[in-house]
Amino acid sequence: MSTNSRLKTLNVVGARPNFMKVAPLMREYMKHPDRISPLLVHTGQHYDEGMSSVFFSELQIPEPDVFLGVGSGSHASQTAKVMELFEPVLLRHRPDLLVVVGDVNSTLAASIVAAKIGVPIAHVEAGLRSRDRTMPEEINRLVTDSLGDFLLTTSRDANDNLRREGIPEKRIHFVGNTMIDTMLMMKPFLKSSTVKKTLRLDGNAFAYMTLHRPSNVDNKTVLTGICEAVLRLQANIRIVWPLHPRTKKMLVAFDLLNPLQHETNIILCEPLSYLDSLSLMSDAKFVMTDSGGIQEETTVLGVPCLTLRENTERPITITEGTNELVGTDKDLLVKRGTSLIAGETRIGRIPELWDGRSSERIVSLLLNTLS
Repeated sequence: MSTNSRLKTLNVVGARPNFMKVAPLMREYMKHPDRISPLLVHTGQHYDEGMSSVFFSELQIPEPDVFLGVGSGSHASQTAKVMELFEPVLLRHRPDLLVVVGDVNSTLAASIVAAKIGVPIAHVEAGLRSRDRTMPEEINRLVTDSLGDFLLTTSRDANDNLRREGIPEKRIHFVGNTMIDTMLMMKPFLKSSTVKKTLRLDGNAFAYMTLHRPSNVDNKTVLTGICEAVLRLQANIRIVWPLHPRTKKMLVAFDLLNPLQHETNIILCEPLSYLDSLSLMSDAKFVMTDSGGIQEETTVLGVPCLTLRENTERPITITEGTNELVGTDKDLLVKRGTSLIAGETRIGRIPELWDGRSSERIVSLLLNTLS
């Protein structure tokens, strides 16, 4: 413990989705000002203008105490740069606990630095496994969990994954899903979003789509097939597709953007705020995505989700939720999308402990264990 008797936590995020996972923790910390002293570090692994004061206000958290400005790069160079810049921050602040979330390179890098210095590590969203080691995120998960002292899981199958890897039971804690904490907090504000009016959806049915993974957008054959499926589906439903910068770049490089722009039923737009994205997801007929977080959000919203991946580290969204893997098979995507347009529905249920109180359970655990 710190000399002032308050638990000093250093919370690291590297990309925008991480903020949705750490935001409820930051709010929960603030309920215990006499017992917890939190610091927020943003490595800048991914940065865009959307990560602004408005964004932090939307999530009701203060802006980061430290911004490292790492920027993009190869996995090796980015991980190395985070480690190099993060080490002096950790040494300067000497926290009682490092808290990392998710599976980005910053999560891995910060955990390695902390482990070598001897700072205990809590990993929020531990134990998720796709069993696909071609995914950089899978390597990040495996290494981070091997170093973590508090492995905070979102589902019981994640606990099982950790046990199979020989992780001692005392390090495994099933607490629920902090991203869902954020989503449920934001749900009452969805009516304030004007995005449907801005995009002129006019009350018509629409599908919502996101795409960003290199395995989908950097491969011309794969991306061409996905675009062909979208062009076929748009004949029967509007499709709202906010373009991730990487995706837009590759659509241009592969000469795929113009055919999409010529269809009035395909609404291409810039990346959206969290509130606007959530608003569109909640009202969509169905969602097409390669995002892990969106698989979880659609499950809680009860909206059918077609995941454009061959595997998922979140199988509970399939076994209990509204998610379905379609891979990159364009014909299967069209077939399943067409069925959903026709009115087929996929009924799921909300997984255990996805109740908006995960951060409360985490902070209680840390205080009871470390203070």
